[in-house]
Amino acid sequence: MNPAPALTAVVDIDVPGPTISRHLYGHFAEHLGRCIYDGFWVGEDSEIENIGGIRADVVEALRSIAIPNLRWPGGCFADEYHWTDGVGPRDERPRMVNTHWGDVEENNHFGTHEFMALCELLDAEPYISGNVGSGTVKETSDWVEYLTRAGDSPMARRRAENGRREPWSVKFFGVGNEPWGCGGNLTAQQFSTLARQHATYARNHGENSLYRIAAGGSEDDYVWTEVLMKQLTRGLQDPSPSDLYQAISFHCYTMSGSWMDKGSATEFSEEEYWTTLARAERVGEILAGHVAVMDAYDPAKKVGLALDEWGTWWNVEPGTNPGFLHQQNTLRDALVAAVHFDAFHAHADRLRLANIAQTVNVLQSMLLTDGRRLILTPTYHVFAMSVGHHDARRLPVNPVRAGAVHEADGREVSTVKVSASTKDGTVTITAANLDPTSSAVVELHLRGGDSGVITGAQVLTSADPRDHNTAEDLDRVAPVPFEGAVWDGGLLRLDLPAASFVSLQLSA
Repeated sequence: MNPAPALTAVVDIDVPGPTISRHLYGHFAEHLGRCIYDGFWVGEDSEIENIGGIRADVVEALRSIAIPNLRWPGGCFADEYHWTDGVGPRDERPRMVNTHWGDVEENNHFGTHEFMALCELLDAEPYISGNVGSGTVKETSDWVEYLTRAGDSPMARRRAENGRREPWSVKFFGVGNEPWGCGGNLTAQQFSTLARQHATYARNHGENSLYRIAAGGSEDDYVWTEVLMKQLTRGLQDPSPSDLYQAISFHCYTMSGSWMDKGSATEFSEEEYWTTLARAERVGEILAGHVAVMDAYDPAKKVGLALDEWGTWWNVEPGTNPGFLHQQNTLRDALVAAVHFDAFHAHADRLRLANIAQTVNVLQSMLLTDGRRLILTPTYHVFAMSVGHHDARRLPVNPVRAGAVHEADGREVSTVKVSASTKDGTVTITAANLDPTSSAVVELHLRGGDSGVITGAQVLTSADPRDHNTAEDLDRVAPVPFEGAVWDGGLLRLDLPAASFVSLQLSA
């Protein structure tokens, strides 16, 4: 006898919702630890295969997950970074001290031209994070001109002298970073004034149109969001926002402990496991809170919301530099990502961009480098298995029989997550079973579409949620074909293993 389904839901294929922007699957690369140097950049003389100094295997791996955008140069580093130090002949670039991350010296060999070359190799949109904390309005104005203006203006001429005559296309421009902390220790009102200034002089040149993102608050600081929204509108009587900036960001990290002792990346109890997932699930409530504030001032949802730093943050790996934020990445981290994606899809009508922290060797990374070897993390695989949602229309998943819940950290955690979307005649369904000890059965009634066939099915799981990949065991946690899906007309039955993430594609 088959076990009773843990979740029964209806998916209406003929009622597509908002588009799930591919930019919700964005990434983040800061001058921090081994993210840039030894991660992306090895230099042209390196014995490691490279393309103009950029690691070739990193490029190949990130292209495989269709990385949509990359945020750079920070993070906290952005607000002490002066872009003119990172252009011109590398051996003539001045050195600087990275005071935020390890107090190490930075040689500026990876600067604007190298970053833009990386984005071109990745076919990803650049997301430039401007310096508001220690920078000037003129620096912002000049950098945007250097990047995007054609012709013979002062900055365009300087760019040509440095080897690039044609301007680049830059879509995303961040106005500041964490101004309430490392970006200047400002109040919301102080920063909102600076944001208006910098956004004004981050001009559109030629056909390049910037999507300016004003740095927002931490987690559930809705007051910060409201102050920035007031700057864009003249009150509720005139809900048409100005075009100073087009989005507001916020940051939200996940850990099982506290900021002083965040917990171990690989050694954790079942209680710590559930605490982590409970805190990850809170992101949906935080998103809803920011959306509610923005809706009051902008009911037409013209202003976007960006979660441009998210992910797990653990104590650093033993024996590594505390300022380098190097941590391992387990199946638990992959499921944290799955919880976030489910929340992102639910708020796709307002959430326009999200960036996991960070891409290589730092925090909840996609990739770890070990000399010539490249390690794909479990989180990388969740990104790879979710590509079908990129720019697809969200499909409503309406529970008929609610799934199981687990009480942890003072809240109830839904143990099963399901997302669905449609694009180009294909329905993508992703499902996660967060329970680390029990399998779960999901029944989905697909309505409003022609009967189709399963064209692809993978599962990511392992015997223990603490399992992770290493240079000696590259595929300990890696996707394999999923045999637990049964398609019977309009009914899709999924048998999800404990602690698993499943991705399916169906013709519709």
